[in-house]
Amino acid sequence: MIEDAEMCKTIHLYRKKLQEKVCDKVEKSKEIIREAFQKFGSDRLAIAWSGGKDSTTMLWIIRQVCLEDGIKLPKVISIEEGDSFPEILEHISRVKKEWNLDHEFVCNTDVLKAANHKLGAVVKVKDLTERNRAELQRIGFTEEEFVFEPESPECNHLMKTVPVNQFIERNNIKGLFTAIRWDEHPSRREDEYFMKREGGYLQPEHWRIEPILHFLERDIWNTIFAYSIPFCSLYERGYRSLGVRSTTKKFSDLPAWEQDLENTDERGGRFQDKEKIMDRLRKLGYM
Repeated sequence: MIEDAEMCKTIHLYRKKLQEKVCDKVEKSKEIIREAFQKFGSDRLAIAWSGGKDSTTMLWIIRQVCLEDGIKLPKVISIEEGDSFPEILEHISRVKKEWNLDHEFVCNTDVLKAANHKLGAVVKVKDLTERNRAELQRIGFTEEEFVFEPESPECNHLMKTVPVNQFIERNNIKGLFTAIRWDEHPSRREDEYFMKREGGYLQPEHWRIEPILHFLERDIWNTIFAYSIPFCSLYERGYRSLGVRSTTKKFSDLPAWEQDLENTDERGGRFQDKEKIMDRLRKLGYM
């Protein structure tokens, strides 16, 4: 019993130290979130949640603001690309239940059907809906067919950006919370907390709200352990940044938080062809 009490005391002190480290950053995020609620209201906001460490931390902070201020938590959406890690789906299912989330998967079912739900399948453009054909024209894709690979430029647009835009259109969403960090990728270093997406052809006007921009990767893990925020088990196995199952690799057997976060590339295990064209993808609406 004495040993158990000492262990509990040690854990409590450890968490308190971590809370002191991240307190200012969490409070800054809460300021941004409260400003978003004042500007748009809960019913016109939505939260993009991948199940990864960043978006789960962001979701936890938004939920804390809602609990503190008596505000309804906005709708939460996750993208189903057709190649998800089962561990991520399990994590989403568990947290959704524990936190009683109003949650929805958004998916481009037309493309999945044309690919017969199989990676590597050939998709004929003529078999797609008029909207998806128009989306391919918008990104300059002129071929008659493509291979279903969720991280390719054409599939990334169709499977991620398009269903998110359609959700925004259907629900008249004015602001979408996204878990972007300045230190995560060069294309994101100039982002602001509130980024307006101008409306246009196949693009609904809305704002992207990025309340954890100022967090470093280390801050994310410190916040997770400081407040016992749940996270996907893949991070324990050495993954640091989670994409689709077929193209996401781990670079170490160490848990993510024990790796050299300050001197190695967080997204080094992600599909690099996509990483190289991130600026272009983001201009089209990718997060």
